[in-house]
Amino acid sequence: MRRRGERAATSRVHMRLDLFAAILASALAVGACGGGSDGASPASSRKTIVVTYSVLGAVVRDLVGDAANVVVLMPNGADPHEWEPSAKDIEAVTKADLLVENGLNLEGGMANAFEQAAQAGVRRFVAADHVTVRTVGAGEGAGAADPDQAQGAPDPHLWMDPLTVKQVVDALAPALQTELGIDVGGRLAGLDGRLEALDAQVRTILQVVPVAKRKLVTGHESLGYFAARYGFTLIGAVIPSLTTQAEASAADLAALADKIRAAGVGAVFTELGTPPQVAQAIGRETGARVIELATHVLPADGSYDTFMLQMATLVADNLR
Repeated sequence: MRRRGERAATSRVHMRLDLFAAILASALAVGACGGGSDGASPASSRKTIVVTYSVLGAVVRDLVGDAANVVVLMPNGADPHEWEPSAKDIEAVTKADLLVENGLNLEGGMANAFEQAAQAGVRRFVAADHVTVRTVGAGEGAGAADPDQAQGAPDPHLWMDPLTVKQVVDALAPALQTELGIDVGGRLAGLDGRLEALDAQVRTILQVVPVAKRKLVTGHESLGYFAARYGFTLIGAVIPSLTTQAEASAADLAALADKIRAAGVGAVFTELGTPPQVAQAIGRETGARVIELATHVLPADGSYDTFMLQMATLVADNLR
């Protein structure tokens, strides 16, 4: 009798354990589905915004917050003038709810991806369509011999000026509402204020540079918006073009060295895509310091504010 009672009690314990296990498994299954009535997790139900390059992506993330998934195609540090998408990247573009690109042929290697996006009916926002575009002025770079650098050619380096970036976000916010039903009005007001404050900080940092020394020589013609906003003169570039895909001739480099000496330029700012040996040779010939400037690369914290402040500080420290 006692053994039968023990077996019955043991059986009841096993039944309780089995029931508990079943309940636990069911709860875990519901949790894995995210707990939503349709079985979709909050993250998967959000819209996806694909942005072409890192600096623009940082600004879009600041504007959007967690209202959408923001995917940046180009790895930080990739040259947007030369980068080409993989098949996986093109798939991401064609499945995006919104594609945000710079425009003005900055993303030269993405022409095929843009065409496929258009065929797939992907909605697109082109930043350059919503800003005051700077064009190449007389005497800049290689002149009329290079169509990309001829007088009047549009400059794609929009992100080098916080107030031009402000024009971008001011246009993107209503586009997000219209195209995706995403309201970022509250975040826009805060971001606008930050960009205006950033412009003021950059001006303060650059105050130490005398007007006579506000002369820029860069790896390629990337600082046009920066120069126009903050009162600098563009003397020339190692690669006399708006894109790093161009090449400098011996005559171009000799002419640049003459300009540097004549203008008394104290520093040559190299950047992503600048041939280092060529920049060093220019430095040796003219006596100008050769300083690397991260015009296309986000800093470790991924912040546009830090990006601009670090760049302004390097310019100020080497031209003061």
